[in-house]
Amino acid sequence: MNVIIIGAGIGGLTLALELHDAGIRARVYEAAPHIKPLGVGINILPHASRVLARHGVVDALAAVGVVTRQAAYYNRFGQLIYLEPAGRHAGYDYPQLSLHRGDMQQVLLGAVRDRLGSDAVVMDHICTGVDQDENGARASFRSTADDTPLPSQRADVVIACDGIHSVVRKQFHPDEGDGVYSGVNMWRGATTSESFLTGATMVRAGWLTTGKMVIYPIRKADHEGNQLINWVAEVETPRRLRRDWTREGDLADFIDRFEDWHFDWLDVPALIKATDAVLEYPMVDQDPLDRWSFGRVTLLGDAAHPMVPRGSNGAGQAILDARALREELARGGDVVQALQAYESRRLPATAQVVLANRRNPPDAILREVWQRTGDRPFANAEDVISSKELDAISANYKAVAGYSHEALRDGA
Repeated sequence: MNVIIIGAGIGGLTLALELHDAGIRARVYEAAPHIKPLGVGINILPHASRVLARHGVVDALAAVGVVTRQAAYYNRFGQLIYLEPAGRHAGYDYPQLSLHRGDMQQVLLGAVRDRLGSDAVVMDHICTGVDQDENGARASFRSTADDTPLPSQRADVVIACDGIHSVVRKQFHPDEGDGVYSGVNMWRGATTSESFLTGATMVRAGWLTTGKMVIYPIRKADHEGNQLINWVAEVETPRRLRRDWTREGDLADFIDRFEDWHFDWLDVPALIKATDAVLEYPMVDQDPLDRWSFGRVTLLGDAAHPMVPRGSNGAGQAILDARALREELARGGDVVQALQAYESRRLPATAQVVLANRRNPPDAILREVWQRTGDRPFANAEDVISSKELDAISANYKAVAGYSHEALRDGA
């Protein structure tokens, strides 16, 4: 069997490692002329790090990132609402990792080239479409650098891992339309600053109506105690722009929401203002599709199920897709049936995550406290919401997303 993978993101590179491990030939075609360390923070939860551990890359990822110790929830007054351990510190066999997306991509890219060969990832090939017959599938390409046509490539199967603006998804679902805007806009960046709290804490604070922050370190502390700290500001607003991970943002559009966030554990406005580059992105997803697979072609990762980034789960779901697809193709039967089986396993599961991220992601904890207090400080968090309720909100999302202790034990 021979497989074409379109896109060298987290999902595409993980799939290449999975297929190689199963003895299936694969080659990755990436639109970018060169892979640069783009993006900012990314989190890998235990269900996804378990998959990556099978390929021996978790230690390398931990070396360039942070092994997350705990998740902490605060109101906008800096008062602690809820604290829970994360990853191995919560009793999982595998860690939660917080990294720079570019660092993670480079680790996976190095592993793919080491194991599949230096020519396993072909750059400057943007996919313009796919076609197929009863014997195989073909992907057409052009050069991103100069827009010239490039030779088409043929294989038994084509897997589209080409992200939120997937050409292949649009080919098979031409009338889908634009994404679903959540009513929330994001500004994000990464700042080198002193470690805060444990140096391995993921913080969610505030609420979307008045301004919410997600803050966590993505590189280990240097000899002076400084870390690269990722932050995301999320604000409800009718403002909506096209999805573009590289769009520059303006501090003046949102900094007023956080000017008084001076806490004893972190000076939030100082952190934001020290950032060299601010990026802006609308919190947008797509309604779940009714199908991903068309004959010898299927979708994976953001191309299949783009979701709003409120559960630290987008990359993780792409990694789980890659594992499931490998398992179905490795059975050695009809490839069309294998892609259908993959879809049957993963489409319903990811649809649940897409919808959970809209309605009740982990930060629903913050919403509950914001509503019950009327956006005012509290004397005692337990008087606002019980530990039992907090545990239930957290556990429900873990179950839906597939990383409850029970889900990982049953799927071992």
